[in-house]
Amino acid sequence: MTVVESWVFLDDHGDGTASSVGPDEAIAVLRGRIARGAFESWLSGSSGRLLAVVTNAERATVMLLAGEGDPGEHATDPGAEGWSDGFVLANGQNDAYPDADTVPLDEALRIVRHVLATGGPPAGAAWTVDR
Repeated sequence: MTVVESWVFLDDHGDGTASSVGPDEAIAVLRGRIARGAFESWLSGSSGRLLAVVTNAERATVMLLAGEGDPGEHATDPGAEGWSDGFVLANGQNDAYPDADTVPLDEALRIVRHVLATGGPPAGAAWTVDR
């Protein structure tokens, strides 16, 4: 029997996520945060892994790290061209990323749901290891 790790949101946005969240609840929380203009979210897994989602409400970067200081791995969109901006971090910094290093928001949420449910990205999701 495979035990999937539990996940909690690291920051407090007053959305009741201090306890562990399941995949569907996490997606609902992420959608709520994005709707309120909170474009950076971090989740911590019980194994010490970190999952980050930074979005501009259209595209998102999804990063999975083994722990603090790990360069990690991230979702990609290999055929995408151009850049997108408006990725506002919690500290107010406004970043721009190549579209090839981000994915459409719906794809990002699908990836996050799968990571939380199974421990890794879904088959067929473009993924780059940065280690």
